Amino acid sequence: MLTGGITKHPTTLADGRELIYYDDADTTLGPERATDARTLDPRPATATMRQDPLTGDWISIAAARQNRVFLPPANLDPLAPQSPGNPSEVPNRYDVAVFENRSPSFGPQLGALDLEGLGLGRTAPSHGRCEVVCFSPEHEGAFGSLSRSRARTVIEAWADRTAALSALPGVEQVFPFENRGEAIGVTLQHPHGQIYSYPYVTPRTQRLMASIEEFGPGLFESILEFELASERVLLQGEHWVAFVPFAARWPLEVHVLPRRHVPDLAETTEAERDELAPFYLRVLRGLDALYDTPTPYIAAWHQAPVRRMRDDIRLMLQVTSPRRAADRLKFLAGSEAAMGAWIGDVPPETQAEFIRGGIDRVGEIEW
Repeated sequence: MLTGGITKHPTTLADGRELIYYDDADTTLGPERATDARTLDPRPATATMRQDPLTGDWISIAAARQNRVFLPPANLDPLAPQSPGNPSEVPNRYDVAVFENRSPSFGPQLGALDLEGLGLGRTAPSHGRCEVVCFSPEHEGAFGSLSRSRARTVIEAWADRTAALSALPGVEQVFPFENRGEAIGVTLQHPHGQIYSYPYVTPRTQRLMASIEEFGPGLFESILEFELASERVLLQGEHWVAFVPFAARWPLEVHVLPRRHVPDLAETTEAERDELAPFYLRVLRGLDALYDTPTPYIAAWHQAPVRRMRDDIRLMLQVTSPRRAADRLKFLAGSEAAMGAWIGDVPPETQAEFIRGGIDRVGEIEW
């Protein structure tokens, strides 16, 4: 059951992939949806994972991704609604559309895997699901350029898909995210994000789990209290708090936490989702207001694993950008890339003051 007056229309694409339309509460679209009449090649086989014996990490070798579209012109945008000259992935005009990726890193096969242990030459199928979330039918933009109503629809789609994907066989963690800007490696200008559903708990989350084991189950509550007492707070609402973290790695780094414990987006309330729409828009528009050109970033929704430590791991948004000046980027060189030993370029307190200035210039977000 969706909240906020948002409706959904599930269907399938010509090759059997799932497609779901999410209509804004104030949509001007009708309920009818056209059939995908394309003739498509069979879906690529599920990729294979290989284990790195130095770390225990599983690496998906998804060779089919080499053929994906790279920065196409607007008239050949694969995420735009289909037209006579553009046989795109979405048959209809839409508000928000979610569909299975045609060249996924994980899936389409599903099922539980035995990934415990460590050894040489270990392989396993890359089970899981990868989905594309189209924020708008327009060719250019990002989440921050959406209307408040449309942002609310995307949040509802994230929550709905988190619940659905968490129920799939063998899925251990669900990760919604947005890559924005060519400096991040974006290959499509179309405003969109993705959702990865992994067959394992990701390495970043495994490190978090180890930290909770050492610190205790109140880690996130303690972090929130610590940051609220600092000069790094950027924005506060009834349900959400945004801040620059004490040990920020990136030149621009913003974390957003809900005030109450909630493990993932599917467990948020309607009131929390309603507030998150303008709150998140203001954060992203504030980052864009820092310079004369849009800020590249990765917006990552860290959610608790499907079956582990859900009472201890709190939903957290982390927005990171390599932009350290108007015309300069931070590149991950020897210390960061090779050793995982980060060096910050600017004190987090200085960056917090800088980002607050951008957020203040944006002002309130209207419907």
